[in-house]
Amino acid sequence: MLIPQENQLSFEKSGPGRRGVKLPASRFCKKKPLERIPDLFKRAKNLEFPEMTEPEIVRHFVNLSRKNFSIDTHFYPLGSCSMKYNPKINEWAASLENFAWVHPLQPESSVQGILQIFYELEKDLLSITGMDRFTLQPAAGAHGELTGMMLVRACHAARGQGKRRKVLVPDSSHGTNPASAALLGYHVLELKSNSRGRVDVRALEEHLDEETACLMLTNPNTLGLFEEDILEITKRVHQKGALLYYDGANLNALLGIARPGDMGFDIVHLNLHKTFSTPHGGGGPGSGPVGVKKHLSPFLPFPLVEKQAEKYRLVENQKESIGRVKSFYGNTGMLIRAFVYIRTLGLSGLRQVSENAILNANYLKEKLKKFFPVAVDEPCMHEFVLAAREAKKADIHAADIGKRLLDYGIHAPTVHFPLVVEEALMIEPTESESKETLDHFVEALAEIAQEIRQDPEKVRQAPHTLPVRRPDEVLAARKPVLSYRDQVRERILLAEGISS
Repeated sequence: MLIPQENQLSFEKSGPGRRGVKLPASRFCKKKPLERIPDLFKRAKNLEFPEMTEPEIVRHFVNLSRKNFSIDTHFYPLGSCSMKYNPKINEWAASLENFAWVHPLQPESSVQGILQIFYELEKDLLSITGMDRFTLQPAAGAHGELTGMMLVRACHAARGQGKRRKVLVPDSSHGTNPASAALLGYHVLELKSNSRGRVDVRALEEHLDEETACLMLTNPNTLGLFEEDILEITKRVHQKGALLYYDGANLNALLGIARPGDMGFDIVHLNLHKTFSTPHGGGGPGSGPVGVKKHLSPFLPFPLVEKQAEKYRLVENQKESIGRVKSFYGNTGMLIRAFVYIRTLGLSGLRQVSENAILNANYLKEKLKKFFPVAVDEPCMHEFVLAAREAKKADIHAADIGKRLLDYGIHAPTVHFPLVVEEALMIEPTESESKETLDHFVEALAEIAQEIRQDPEKVRQAPHTLPVRRPDEVLAARKPVLSYRDQVRERILLAEGISS
């Protein structure tokens, strides 16, 4: 960590485009911390905290933590999200002082260790995916998608093919796919799936033309099915001069087994928070590195990490680059966590991750299809989709089943997605869970299926055991209760039957 000196704080110039900064610090350092805060921002009177003993305070916060659902306390069968356990060794490594306390403006000579991790992590991701170059900048999967589509636009512009303004997206794709393309002004065209839940090659051929910029594809797809015609698909897309984009949300099924680069994809984004066990949810921080084949590498965001004479440098000399997509170099803590995960397991361990994830998913699918039909009853990859459409006869929806699972200590699976399946329950057990946990999940859904027939009101009113039951989810997102006073106010309004 940079410690301000007595008279000045300075950052030396290092690398193209970086400017040296010298800030006088003496007028700050000679003052006590509270004296540095302008009176305008100081409280007029002390906060009115209640007087409590240490045991009371400890019990309060421990009990609060026990009311939370988290991957450390509960099973998360959340489809397409790979909500798997985050190994604590990752957290330990990322919190090491020399990683956690560095400043992004430090000279390259003082951050060689982190630059080495960036360099080696890129090499690992290249080996895993079969691509030729990666940027580690994007801060989330959707941010990676946007970056990838910016690369598509830059590539076609460089070829003099700016007229390519059409992007093809399967009807089972993640919602961020069409959103990312639309943000850049592309016209998004939906591709219908065939009867087996995969890309209809004939429909694809009908829509491919000289205006097609890209096909965005997830493989395996959101039904948990591998696109068996992927080589034929990539061949036809490339014959029309278009590019193929790989949504890496489901890479957890392919580690050490198959690589997007070998399938013919030009661009791939990875969700480090899904596949490589970095923390997931809560709005971030995430990480969505983007890999490309050689013909797209000139357009990658700068800077890139290069190794020159046993030293690591940040290079910014890409003339055709789309520019930065994030301040500095990416979410460093997430990148370190993913690096530790990959190096802990090695290639054979990563393959076992996917094999176990596939085994767990197929085990659950065979057990659960007795209670709810499977959308496509074929061997799946890492996830599968059940259809709770029969429950609608009892006025029960997929979301109700998800709420009821909370009473069993199980987080809800993804519900009502993909949209091509009526009353979808999308289930992904990941490789992290034991057979005992999976069997408990089966027993819970079996009991819920019986309740739907015998006591549907119990399911409609669930959850019954949590301190918060059925909030208005839209209102909760737009007007969250963030303070104790807000909480008290909400309780008073609820008691009086008044909605805020």
